[in-house]
Amino acid sequence: MVYYVPSAEGAYGSIQDLHAVVPFGGLVRNIHRWAGHAMVLLVALHMLRTLLTGSYKAGRRGVWTTGVWLLAMTLAFAFTGYLLPWDQLSYWAVSIGGHLARNVPLAGGWLSRALLGGDEVTEVTLVRFYALHVGILPAATAALVALHLYRLRRAGGLARRRGRRRGARAGLAAPLRA
Repeated sequence: MVYYVPSAEGAYGSIQDLHAVVPFGGLVRNIHRWAGHAMVLLVALHMLRTLLTGSYKAGRRGVWTTGVWLLAMTLAFAFTGYLLPWDQLSYWAVSIGGHLARNVPLAGGWLSRALLGGDEVTEVTLVRFYALHVGILPAATAALVALHLYRLRRAGGLARRRGRRRGARAGLAAPLRA
């Protein structure tokens, strides 16, 4: 964030400088990129596990709802971060993504313009994505994670009690019989 310049003239060059001039800059950027990929994968696997185990049922719908919003935030992080190198690949990927948003029923035109800051990908889009990626999304995600953990705690934590076995005391398992 210290070396990145979110402008049409400076973004690509600052990424190149990060790799060539800044000590360990390429390493830090690659760790950031791979950690982002891992985050998307791990959040998706966590949601799949939650879905398959039925953890979203009976008193845990609020936990599931905040988890779905956290998945959306994770994908928003990935999408906004993708444009920041400001190269041809990222430009056209975000251009396609922004135009795909136009197909959302009822709100598509508004959504696309709000996302891109206009009808096309411009420097306004770059600055908007940078602000989202480094300021707005982290703050919103931190608040949502806190809410998710609070709702999880209120719902009984990670493990539910399935009922005690006969003869078992609170917190202790029943003795084994030979």
